[in-house]
Amino acid sequence: MIKTLLLLLMILSLTACGKEEPKPLVCTTKPIQPLHIKDKPIDFGAERIAMTKAYIKAHYRKTVSHIEIVPKIIVLHWTAEMDFDKSFKRLKPERLLSDRKDIAKASALNVSSHFMVARDGTIYRLMPENWMARHVIGLNYSSIGIENIGGKDNKAEDLTPAQLQANIDLVRYLKVKYPSIKYMIGHHEYQQMEATSLWLERDKGYRTVKSDPGAKFMSDVRKSVKNLQLKPPPKGQ
Repeated sequence: MIKTLLLLLMILSLTACGKEEPKPLVCTTKPIQPLHIKDKPIDFGAERIAMTKAYIKAHYRKTVSHIEIVPKIIVLHWTAEMDFDKSFKRLKPERLLSDRKDIAKASALNVSSHFMVARDGTIYRLMPENWMARHVIGLNYSSIGIENIGGKDNKAEDLTPAQLQANIDLVRYLKVKYPSIKYMIGHHEYQQMEATSLWLERDKGYRTVKSDPGAKFMSDVRKSVKNLQLKPPPKGQ
């Protein structure tokens, strides 16, 4: 009798397991969020376009009908100014400000950048990504510039963790959108690019010394986008 009861219990147990519904799979990875970019355009009208064409002709010996570029380089910068509004106002006018005597002889075209990243990591697009900006000597015709608010007095490596992440995300966005991009450099590394065919500057006396955006910041960004296989500037130049 006892054996019969035990056998019956075993059958009921097996039947119950057979009817048990499988547990749903739970995804433990975070979904990829789209990059949020705010448009905050600088002044880029007919005068600035005309001055850009003139800059291309004078410095690169190219006569062009438009100022569109094929991006091949990403250049990271800092502003050396800690205030976002003041930094934006420096780039907004079409003509170079009177205090930029260091580069005024080269052109009256104001400096510019495609993006500006605030201290909290907010990304602002200042101009079309595929238009030429004046942000790096010799390489403007093939590069996209990213300015970061910081670098106090052009010395302190004080860019924030939020800016680091924003730059990483923005570099990834740009590489996917423009597969033609092969290099990523810091502004302080720009003269090393003279060893490449992308260097176009014809004025051998037109150079400035830069320290932005700092060696550590560049190293941290490079480590995080290593899988993109973006080349640094050539060594030994």
